[in-house]
Amino acid sequence: MTTIKARPITAEEFAPFGELLIPREAPSKMINAGRCERHHALAMVERGGGEAIISIFRSEPVSLPYDCALLERHPLGSQAFMPLGPDPWLSIVAPDEGGKPGAPIAFLVPSGIGVNLRAGVWHGVLTPLDRTADFLVVDREGEGVNLEEVEIAPVTVEA
Repeated sequence: MTTIKARPITAEEFAPFGELLIPREAPSKMINAGRCERHHALAMVERGGGEAIISIFRSEPVSLPYDCALLERHPLGSQAFMPLGPDPWLSIVAPDEGGKPGAPIAFLVPSGIGVNLRAGVWHGVLTPLDRTADFLVVDREGEGVNLEEVEIAPVTVEA
């Protein structure tokens, strides 16, 4: 079994897979009579002809080490995950290699940071750490097959 170390997430390292959903150093503009910072267009919703929808996912937790044996992707639209609670979580992604997932990469994502996965990016299932967590999810609804799942040889993710 392959073992990988989860690394702290950075915008630069995550860029091949999508964007981080985190406020910028400075807001795009001030709104609401100067009381609210707007950090505009942190990511774009790819919808491949469908509609953008907003959902809440409630996921059971895992603890590290964690064995990842399933990856999925959504070829027709992006998928954004924003945690609604105070806990860190794990984002597992993999490059595409000829229509199949390559070697997985695991990122430790601190509380308050979300990710937007581009259309077609291989990723693990939603993985909160240590306790059940809710996530606001923005993704695509519409015609066409927008989910591919692949079982992989288990990869153990360690802290």
